[in-house]
Amino acid sequence: MNTKTLRTGVFVFAIVVISITVAFLFSSQSGFRGTTYNEPFPPAPNFELAHANGDLFRLNDQREKIVLLFFGYTSCPDVCPTTLAELNQALQKIGKKAESVQVILISVDPERDTPQKIQEYVERFNPSFIGLSGSMGTLQKIWDDYGIFRETVESDAGLIVNHTARVILIDKDVKMRLSYGFDTPVEDIVHDLDLLLK
Repeated sequence: MNTKTLRTGVFVFAIVVISITVAFLFSSQSGFRGTTYNEPFPPAPNFELAHANGDLFRLNDQREKIVLLFFGYTSCPDVCPTTLAELNQALQKIGKKAESVQVILISVDPERDTPQKIQEYVERFNPSFIGLSGSMGTLQKIWDDYGIFRETVESDAGLIVNHTARVILIDKDVKMRLSYGFDTPVEDIVHDLDLLLK
């Protein structure tokens, strides 16, 4: 075997090994179906908001639970109720493991959503869900921290609040791991929760 043939063989072998390694690494990372945050996973910004019962709710107190965080409002005509219904379906599908998952809805409409009103709203979908609201100033910081777009628009149907409609999955170490766009299949969320709750 001449030197040129040997070099070609080694080169081809190296390309094959690199290709297999890259494919393995990407298949491991793409095991999740949601949109993955870049590693190292960013810490989820902590927030404190008064719960409907008067207690102070802190995100950091949810350590050891997976949090599914969504921003919406009680007068939302379509996106918010659909998303909450789908998150409820996801929890039903994972059974007892749902005890390790907390769904939280933070209002983008504090002028109409009191803590009591938003808590009553989320409980229509699942009694374990938590709804939170607060002052415009307090919520503005949280929206900014999570990159939430929000604008109010007058329509024939009344005041509409256009807003970012993504569910953010925060892991047990309070890191932002995944996000899901509106109308993500419930099965995709279930798949990712199963992986993280193994």
